[in-house]
Amino acid sequence: MRVTEYVRYDAVGLAELVAKGEVTPGELEAAAHEAVDAVNPHVNAVVETWQGGEDRAGAGDGAGPGGGPLAGVPFLIKDIGVAMKGRRTELGSRLAAGHVAPADSALMTRFRRAGLVTIGRTATPELAYGITTEPVLHGATRNPWDAGRSAGGSSGGAGAAVAAGMVPVAHGTDAAGSLRIPAACNGLFALKPTRGRVSMGPDADEVFSGLAVQGGISRTVRDSAVLLDRISGPEPGDPYVAQRPTRPYAEEVVRHPGSLRIGVLAEAWGGRRTSAPVAGALSRTVSLLESLGHRVTETEVDLGIDWDAFVAANAVVWTAHVAATVDQLAAASGRPVDASTLEPVTLAGHRYGQRISGPRFIAALDVRNRVARSLARFFGAYDVLLTPTLPELPVPLGADARSAETLDGHGWLRHILDRSPFTAPFNVAGTPAMSVPATPDERTGLPIGMQFAAGHGREDLLFRLAGQLEQASPWADRTPRIWAGDAAIPPARAEEDAAGDRVA
Repeated sequence: MRVTEYVRYDAVGLAELVAKGEVTPGELEAAAHEAVDAVNPHVNAVVETWQGGEDRAGAGDGAGPGGGPLAGVPFLIKDIGVAMKGRRTELGSRLAAGHVAPADSALMTRFRRAGLVTIGRTATPELAYGITTEPVLHGATRNPWDAGRSAGGSSGGAGAAVAAGMVPVAHGTDAAGSLRIPAACNGLFALKPTRGRVSMGPDADEVFSGLAVQGGISRTVRDSAVLLDRISGPEPGDPYVAQRPTRPYAEEVVRHPGSLRIGVLAEAWGGRRTSAPVAGALSRTVSLLESLGHRVTETEVDLGIDWDAFVAANAVVWTAHVAATVDQLAAASGRPVDASTLEPVTLAGHRYGQRISGPRFIAALDVRNRVARSLARFFGAYDVLLTPTLPELPVPLGADARSAETLDGHGWLRHILDRSPFTAPFNVAGTPAMSVPATPDERTGLPIGMQFAAGHGREDLLFRLAGQLEQASPWADRTPRIWAGDAAIPPARAEEDAAGDRVA
């Protein structure tokens, strides 16, 4: 299969070709590797590739032709949050460089059983501790729409890889927006599931005290729905479980959502202003929703605490976990905890986290409860909340560099939540939220994402709405400047990309 043909299909479409015998998994893998070779030098989204033949051989049920809705599809996993036996998992950090996973995590086992052919791993900021992907270990990941801008984070490598056409869907994690932010930056779809929907086992019961979840990022809604269908469900010993849906999410995508009560929050908690391009896209989204029969009203959303308290509680939870992770990695690797192994922002988070007392940590968890209860009340009055995913267009690479050099753990969390104030509350509450591509910025052509959030366990509702929006305002045919489907990327164009020229 030629790459120009490969990129025309989403994951479900590729698997259908395999099921019909029109293409083999090996041919799809060859096309995926060719796509990676063509565009990854320009975006630096994939940090390692390998041949997936043994992954197919060990995939178990559903691995071959006709074995499932994702069987034979090339796939990429993030360099954190999932373990693949015999492969490196370095967490984007020099402290963990060279670490090889001794066994599959539960999630990896489910990827294999889905028939996905994992061919490599994608970039993450160090320890996923940021919302732009620029780790020292592997270098900056560039946005395929404008190589001078960020692809977002922390699943920025996954976002850039899917947007550039390397694979149709990729794994990611989300603890404060880390799936939704790259989706918005790269013109893709991503849904953060309900807490407990996908197991973190067996090596963890929860990550970042339940703020982090597993998921995927894709060009089409149905790919994300099918992926979630295949990876959902508990493992023995999980501390909590999200209620099982009444039908597969893949079926929800084609179901009509009805007339929904949709609240709109245009300006973020904490006073961060929404930029004009994003506000314009929000207005167009509201008009589209109204034309589809939804009842859309502007609203205010009470988090149950003020923004400063929200930021402070997140700083406590995040830095305490960063400190524990760093100490564990240092003990396992025998490496020092200093500037030779960690970036300044991680060192600052480690120092801050080491000073967190037990009572202070418990108080932060109480904030988590208050936010969850307050948002539950909101979703008693509204079906869905609409916000921008981000208040601004993708930022230039290096925009966070000065802050990363100078801020302490609390200051860094304040900076992150100022950059992305709309996403984190739904991680704290544990409720589902998705980023859907809106109309691009009229001047630059850069992608803009709109976030839709719903009550606990209501991924079904979000997938119905996403499917309706995808039909009403399709986005899958929009392609970025750096795109594997191009017959070739001329040298002059590649040089312009590397220089960070803006999208015309």
